[in-house]
Amino acid sequence: MRAQDAVRSTTNGQDEAEAAPVIVSATRTEIPLDQSPSSVSVIDSQDIDRKQIERVGDALREVPGLSVVQTGTPGQLTSVFTRGLRSEHTQVLLDGIPVNQGLQGAFNFADLTTDNIERIEVVRGPQSILYGPRALAGVIQIFTKQGEETPGATFAAEGGSYGTFRENLQSDGKIDMFDYSFGASRLDTDNARPNNQYRNTAAIADVGWSPNETVRISSLFTYSLSDTGNPNTIFNPKPIDNFLTERWLIAPHVDLRINDWWEHKIIFSYDHERQLNDPNEDGFVGPTRALFERTTIDYQNDLRPASWLTLTSGFFYTRVNAGQERPFVLQIFGPQPTFISDHTEETAGFLQATLTPVDNLIFVGGGRFDHFNQFGDVWTYRFAGSYKIDKTNTTLHSSVATGFSPPSSQDKIFGNNFGLQPEKDLGWDAGFEQRLWENKVTVGATYFHNDLSNLIGFNGLFQTLNLGAAETQGLETELRAMPIADLVFTASYTYLDAKKTSSADISQPQGARLPRRPRNEVYISASYLWWKKLRTTIAAKFVNAREELNFGGPNFDIEDYSFVNVAAEYEINPHISIFGRIDDLTGEHYAEVFGFPNLGTAAYAGMRVRF
Repeated sequence: MRAQDAVRSTTNGQDEAEAAPVIVSATRTEIPLDQSPSSVSVIDSQDIDRKQIERVGDALREVPGLSVVQTGTPGQLTSVFTRGLRSEHTQVLLDGIPVNQGLQGAFNFADLTTDNIERIEVVRGPQSILYGPRALAGVIQIFTKQGEETPGATFAAEGGSYGTFRENLQSDGKIDMFDYSFGASRLDTDNARPNNQYRNTAAIADVGWSPNETVRISSLFTYSLSDTGNPNTIFNPKPIDNFLTERWLIAPHVDLRINDWWEHKIIFSYDHERQLNDPNEDGFVGPTRALFERTTIDYQNDLRPASWLTLTSGFFYTRVNAGQERPFVLQIFGPQPTFISDHTEETAGFLQATLTPVDNLIFVGGGRFDHFNQFGDVWTYRFAGSYKIDKTNTTLHSSVATGFSPPSSQDKIFGNNFGLQPEKDLGWDAGFEQRLWENKVTVGATYFHNDLSNLIGFNGLFQTLNLGAAETQGLETELRAMPIADLVFTASYTYLDAKKTSSADISQPQGARLPRRPRNEVYISASYLWWKKLRTTIAAKFVNAREELNFGGPNFDIEDYSFVNVAAEYEINPHISIFGRIDDLTGEHYAEVFGFPNLGTAAYAGMRVRF
């Protein structure tokens, strides 16, 4: 698909409102979004362009059930908590490839740009039977663009507050049997504090060859290099601490459609991450160099023996090597290793049945078996269903599933415990989606509940053990409306009750709210295209009732906050447009992590050229 233009309307409001998006993350096969048995949100490239969003983490702020937490300014650690669970409990996928990295096993959204992204699908609730480790809370799957039309390109450059400059290039197209898409960007900014600079280079490409209609052979390539000054908290500044991260990934794909009832997909991927923390002013470890590499094979087989039955099965293998070199670690507490490492292998198989015995009824059930070289076997299951009532245009959905998250390399290495067992979850949800006014308005609500066990925590003797338990529950609501052509309105609200239910883990008292999980989050946005030339967008978010961790004692409250962002783009002609935006328009002073303040009001402007 050609790069979407933030100004140009690709369809009128009526057509866009009536379109039924197709998703794949909820079942690994294509199903209409309005019949999904899971709680799913979709962010498309048009929404990203309208709001001039440059990083995936910022795009996720509008999704109900997700809390995005950034440790200060752009470039700093950015985590996502799904339904109150930890960041390493959400599996992040790029075109079906798991990309959670590092010693923690979580995904840092700080450096993931929106270059070359077609859409983002967010599936909430345990998805381990389809995606295995880290899918205990849900899945965030990012899909790149695929060239389908005559090749074209878009170049944009912008500048603004805090010495910020950004350039990006996007191109995609199809030539005979070959298709491609490519995106690259460079960001330079000084941010607001000393030693707070951020430099990021990113590139992503997808190239494919389709000799006929039944097969596509392709490969995904990604690369990013970020260099960040780490000023630490305002209470303990570090004037020279610096952090460099380099990541790259290569992933050949084969998609084979033998006929209408039998399809195969296989992905082979290799990704690598290198981190350098220098001088790492912690007074104990000194400069460190961390390495992470992973090899993955993912095979999927879709068989449709009957019109009402789809059997999805697959095989999964991954090998992970993670380590950290600490040549200057002090030995004052006894002999300390200067190199620590972890090697993990996983082999898994899954089977899922999708049944449609009558019109508008979908039932999904399946199980998965995972074997790990360190702690043995894990079984998971999932059952989900949806029913669409045509007369009222209402969809009812519910699910119950188990999920797991294996101990991270960080847990095992720094806790000196390679006998840790996976963290586990039993989660269920139930909700509805109502479409009104000829599909111009869609509103949905889902109640969810998670019981977590086997959580890894501290026992007070510098050890990590399977000690903890927690419970999260809440309500997610979402609204999307297109009452007239060229006007788009969205809103979401999340209520979350997340608390610790075990007294064994000493990090928090029993009954304490989990830190950095807001009780209430509200997001609204509106966008309108004036005279088919000027696109204006306003977005706002309000967050309250948060607590910060006070290790071993009661958590303490941290301030509520809200922000308002505005953006505009004007099309001079079909090839040139100018754009600008203001983030944090009201100048709100807040910190998503205590002691790490946000950037404050910032303004940017630039030009976009299309070829």
